Amino acid sequence: MKNKKSRSFQLSEKQLGYAMVIPSLILVIVVVLWPVAQSFYNSLFDYRLNDPSRSQLMLSATIDLERYVDNHFYIGGQLDSLADGAENEEDAEKVKEIQQDIENYHSEMISDEALKVKVEEIDELLANFTPVRDSELKYSKLDNEFAQEYQQALEAHAAALTKIAESSNNEQSAQQFQQTSDLLTSTASNILNSNFIGLDNYGKYMKDQRMWKAMGNTVFFTVISVAFELVLGLAIALLINRAFIGRGLIRATVLIPWAIPTAVAAMMWGFLYDGQSGIIAHYLEALNIIPESSWLLTTSDGGMFSIILADVWKTTPYMALLLLAGLQTIPQSLYEASSVDGANKFQQFWSITLPLLKSSILVALLFRTLDAFRVFDLIYVLTGGGPANATESISVYAYKTLFAQQNFGEGSVLSVIVFISVAIISLVYVKLIGSDLFEGRTK
Repeated sequence: MKNKKSRSFQLSEKQLGYAMVIPSLILVIVVVLWPVAQSFYNSLFDYRLNDPSRSQLMLSATIDLERYVDNHFYIGGQLDSLADGAENEEDAEKVKEIQQDIENYHSEMISDEALKVKVEEIDELLANFTPVRDSELKYSKLDNEFAQEYQQALEAHAAALTKIAESSNNEQSAQQFQQTSDLLTSTASNILNSNFIGLDNYGKYMKDQRMWKAMGNTVFFTVISVAFELVLGLAIALLINRAFIGRGLIRATVLIPWAIPTAVAAMMWGFLYDGQSGIIAHYLEALNIIPESSWLLTTSDGGMFSIILADVWKTTPYMALLLLAGLQTIPQSLYEASSVDGANKFQQFWSITLPLLKSSILVALLFRTLDAFRVFDLIYVLTGGGPANATESISVYAYKTLFAQQNFGEGSVLSVIVFISVAIISLVYVKLIGSDLFEGRTK
């Protein structure tokens, strides 16, 4: 019985495989998918840190009760004073109409018993000159439709009082009307409407010319730089794979550009590209490769050429390192056998090296394409995305929107777009190109 019972708890090979994969899936969800999900959630709001009314995520309208109660206490007295001191009956009737409308909205708002209790408690605290420190007491949620109507009513009444102030011939009366108008405007600002806008931000960026230009710059940079890095990296890998004196020193030297931090390398290339003192700019002009030394950093074509050249210099060693690892897995006996059959170096490269190096090329292309598509620090330090956004990548655009403008809603949209683009690139490599790799292994 014990043996049967113990066997029933044994996992099958398939179940054991799933059990071993679960920790990895959890790690992927926590490290990768959760930040993306958070960015997507933020993108559904008009979320801006530089705007107090949109500085937090609000699914429903919110009111600052401390400021509202304080303002409302003075509104009644000021409107009574305006009605009594109005220059004509028409203005007095308008003031009474405004006062009655505000009281109706206020009564409707505090018809909620819980909100009424909060208002009374805050009123007592303010009467004793005590600030409200409890955020749960200070802020309260409102119905979205009511909050919008109340806010619009306050703003309309403020505009009406301003109009009366402008038409008044009595300077003192005009000043009182304007002060009350400002008080109503301040009260309207105490009501924070919901900033949930759904997918509106995505619709906006689908029509944003700057976003499409940044995406085009990113794709162009990725395709050109990765293509050059593949060709040069393969050539370097073939060279340092040979046996010659000082091979270890050459291998270490080749990796130096890749070991330099990208921001430092970008600053270094910035000095080299400088139109007045840059050595690279001077010699490229002398060789008639560029029209003038200032062309590299002051024109759109020159800026793109500059960042591609700097990126090729820095990351070609990384490509060469990945391809070198693949070259060293190819058995030397294959080359010896092909030599006996009369194959020359080009035939050996085409028939032996490239087919057996395909898996390494795919891995190198995948890593470099994803890395190049997400390029940020090289462009940000070297050109800042200029001139006139000519070299701005999608990552640089997202950074400027997120942190320079502090627009977290729209910046999150761009971050999600980057993630989707990277996911599509990965799927293309794995499904369309990488399928041959896995088929070859199963055979």
